[in-house]
Amino acid sequence: MDRVKALHKDVKRYLDHQKFKYEIAYTEYAKHGTELARKGVEKGFDCIVAVGGDGSVNDVIHGLHGSGAILGIIPKGSGNGLARSLAIPLKESSAIKVLNRFKLKEIDIGSANGHLFSSNAGVGFDALVTDRFRTNIRRGFLAYIGIILKNIWTYKPKTWKVNADEKTFESTSFMITASNASQLGYGFKIAPESSISDSYFHLVIIKKFPTLFAVIIALKAFLGKTHKSRYVKTIKARKISIQHPELTKFQIDGESLSCNGKVEIEMMPKKLSVLV
Repeated sequence: MDRVKALHKDVKRYLDHQKFKYEIAYTEYAKHGTELARKGVEKGFDCIVAVGGDGSVNDVIHGLHGSGAILGIIPKGSGNGLARSLAIPLKESSAIKVLNRFKLKEIDIGSANGHLFSSNAGVGFDALVTDRFRTNIRRGFLAYIGIILKNIWTYKPKTWKVNADEKTFESTSFMITASNASQLGYGFKIAPESSISDSYFHLVIIKKFPTLFAVIIALKAFLGKTHKSRYVKTIKARKISIQHPELTKFQIDGESLSCNGKVEIEMMPKKLSVLV
């Protein structure tokens, strides 16, 4: 309730009321954000603002898809990967001021097995961590790191069959991520050279590596130098397929989803306007 009061207070104080008329709606259950976004579009709102983390933003994107409505973001989640990639401030008052200047950026979005995503979709270790984090009682960066450290020593890389723009190959990899934005969240820049508006994914393949190198690779991610590791391969592609007989989970924008041995990922160029 304190967070709700703080939001009301900041919107009242910092939003330009000469530019905007607004309503505030609250999610009450999983995926309610998609429904609320659609209702907002039906009411004629030009912009729908997601207040939350990457999961909340993803829900709103599903509600806006195909409508032409604009996305705004006030980051209030754990990782905030899309907000960080778009340089949207994490401080609430500063994020509201971004809305005021009403500067638009057209961004690409992706589809993975029919599910829309803005930042990334992946299989392997990141999907495992996402699934464990989903059911974890504790939230935040330390909880996220704790899950990584708990599982990284026992996780066994798989040999994936990958197709990237009609080129097929196998890769024994720790994780494979189709990055639309530059990072996963929490400052982990898994694809530092990726652009969210160039109509391509950076398919980041972290190959099998000695476990002791995990800390070095994580450090490179924080420093934006992941692509310089000899254990990391990056391919630009628009259409991607990843397969393995034991593949049952993949992740999009920090949300764990089920699958049956295969993930099909497709680029959708310039499909969303965001306030930056």
